[in-house]
Amino acid sequence: MSLLYLIFLAIIQGITEFLPISSSAHLILPAQLFESLHLVDQGPLIDLMAHFGSLGAVVLYYRADMRKLWRGGLDIASLSTTRRQSEDARLFLYLSIASLPALSLGVVLSQIEGAHLRSPWVIAYAMIGFAFILWASDVIGKRKIQPAFSPALALWIGAAQMLAFIPGTSRAGITMSAARMAGFGRAQAARFSILMAVPILLAAGVLAFIQLWQTTLEEAHNTPKIIGAYDAWQAGLIVCGLSFVSSYIAVNLFMRFIEKIGFLPFVIYRVLLGSALLVILLA
Repeated sequence: MSLLYLIFLAIIQGITEFLPISSSAHLILPAQLFESLHLVDQGPLIDLMAHFGSLGAVVLYYRADMRKLWRGGLDIASLSTTRRQSEDARLFLYLSIASLPALSLGVVLSQIEGAHLRSPWVIAYAMIGFAFILWASDVIGKRKIQPAFSPALALWIGAAQMLAFIPGTSRAGITMSAARMAGFGRAQAARFSILMAVPILLAAGVLAFIQLWQTTLEEAHNTPKIIGAYDAWQAGLIVCGLSFVSSYIAVNLFMRFIEKIGFLPFVIYRVLLGSALLVILLA
């Protein structure tokens, strides 16, 4: 992979991470579809580092909420009953509950070879299938009154997030769909969905750094593993840094316009992309 390709992957990650169109699919597809350009599948490690860059963008954009979560964690650990019932403590509790299903499944899947899931066939069907779920959730959400947040509602959205391990599903898309079906407004659904990304992206980033460290130790006395003109650390850090920049720009724009544009443009894009993939694969 050249520097240009690493920059391309970072920009793709930043643009797609917070949109309901699946960043994982967009990171996988270039190498799958453009073999004539001699592109190689960068593999899960580079994908994880790209996602870790997006984590930094979330933390910066939602820095006020990050402070609330920090205070909420301290309140939960407090011996004071009043503090454990604070608004910050409830936000921390709901986010923790929502994150548990996907984190648990992620631990299991990290021990399993998942190359077959990086198939364009899987992505094509997931793109189309979950597009209709996204559309239906927006229709259903318009007819409901936003409910009070509760542990059960957090668990519902968290359970939906487990489907995001299927490339083409979109973590943002499936969690916003679950929140909209429950009656959340678009902006509120998007906000909680993005906050839910923090534990997942943090876990992915830690896993990526562990894998990079293991690679370094294994090759300490051998020729360094080269990814194009870069070793694993250099390639990962380049993608991580550039992904942070593009993700921060994207989340600013997305949150500014989501109430105005709704989900329909993303539904149309998903159906068109999935259909185009099927045509290419069947040709």
